[in-house]
Amino acid sequence: MLHQRQVIWAVLIACFLALIWLLSPILLPFVAGMAIAYVLDPSVDWLERQRVPRTLGAAIMIVVFFLTILLVLLLFVPLLQGQVTELIQRLPTMLTALRDRADSLLIDIQNEIGVAPEEMRSLRDQIGDPGQALSYVAGLLGSVVAQGAAFVNIVSLVLITPVVAFYFLRDWDRLVDRIDMLLPRQHLEVAREQAREVDEILAGFVRGQALLCLSLGTFYAIGLTAVGLDFGLIIGMLAGILSFIPFVGAIVGGVASVGLALLQFDSFVSVAIVAGVFVVGQVLEGYVLQPWLVGDRVKLHPMWVIFALLAGGALFGFLGVLLAVPVMAIIGVAARFAISGYMSSSLYDHSVQDKLSGQPLPDDQAP
Repeated sequence: MLHQRQVIWAVLIACFLALIWLLSPILLPFVAGMAIAYVLDPSVDWLERQRVPRTLGAAIMIVVFFLTILLVLLLFVPLLQGQVTELIQRLPTMLTALRDRADSLLIDIQNEIGVAPEEMRSLRDQIGDPGQALSYVAGLLGSVVAQGAAFVNIVSLVLITPVVAFYFLRDWDRLVDRIDMLLPRQHLEVAREQAREVDEILAGFVRGQALLCLSLGTFYAIGLTAVGLDFGLIIGMLAGILSFIPFVGAIVGGVASVGLALLQFDSFVSVAIVAGVFVVGQVLEGYVLQPWLVGDRVKLHPMWVIFALLAGGALFGFLGVLLAVPVMAIIGVAARFAISGYMSSSLYDHSVQDKLSGQPLPDDQAP
C-alpha cells in the first residue's frame, strides 16, 4: 500500500510538472497575479477584521497596489527616459574613448614587455568598432520587439494580471481551505506544519527582500548621483533590482559604475569614491538591512537562491524566475523534514530500533 501511494504521488507530481512545461507561455499573468495576492493577503485580512467585506477589501488593495506602481513610474520614468536617451546619444563617444584608452594601455604594455607590434594590432582589432557594436545592439533590440509573442506577453501581463490578482486575493482563504480539505487526513497536522514553515520562509524572503532591494536601489542611486557619476540613477536602480539575486546587484552595479567612472573622471580619487559607494552599500546590506529586514527566519542559503533563479530562468524564462524561490522553499522544507525523519529512524541509528523493540506492547496487542 505504501509503494502504491508513492507511485500515485510521483505520477501526480510528474503530470503537474509536465502541465507547467506545456502551459508556460501563458502562465506568466496567473503566476504574477498569485504572487501579488500572496503579498497583499495580510492587508486584506486586516481590512476584513475591520468589518470590511472581503471583495471590497480585495478591490481596494488591488487599486492601491497598482496606483502606487503607476505613481512611481510617473515619477521616475521621465528621469530614467532622459538618462537613457542621453546614454544612447553618448554611447558612440564613450566606446571611442574606451578604445582610445585601450590603445594607450596596449602601447604601454608593448613598451614594457616587448610584445610584437603585429600581436598588439590583432588584439586592438578585437576590441571592435563602435559602429558595429551599436549595429549589433540595434539589431538585437529590433528582433526582440519584432516578436509578436513578446508583445502579447507584455499586454497580457499588464491587462490580465490585475484581474487575476483580484480574484486570487478575493478567494485566497477559500482556496487555502479547499487545499486543506484535500490533504490526507492521517498526515494532516504534519502537512499543516510544513505548509506553515513554507509560508514563513516565503513571507520573510519576498517581503524582506523587496524592502532590501528598494533600500539598496535608493542608496545606490542617491550615492552615485551625489558623486556626479553620469547615469548614476539608472545604475543605482538597476543594482537595487538585481540585489534580489544575492551578490549579483552589487557585482553588476559596481563593475558598470566603476567602468563609467574610469571614462568620465580623470582622478582616481573620484573612481575610488564611486567604488566606495558600493562597498558601503554591501556593509549596510550585510550588517544592517539584511538582519533587520530579513532576519534569521529565512532558511534559504544564498547559493541555493542563485541556483534556483538561474535554473528557473533557463527552464521557463521569467515565469521560472517567479517560481524559483517558492519551489526552492518547498524543496528546502521537504528536505529538512526528510532528514529529520531519517535521523530519528533505524536507518541512521540502530539503537532507535532496539529501543522500539524493547518497549512493551500495548494491552490490546499483548499475547
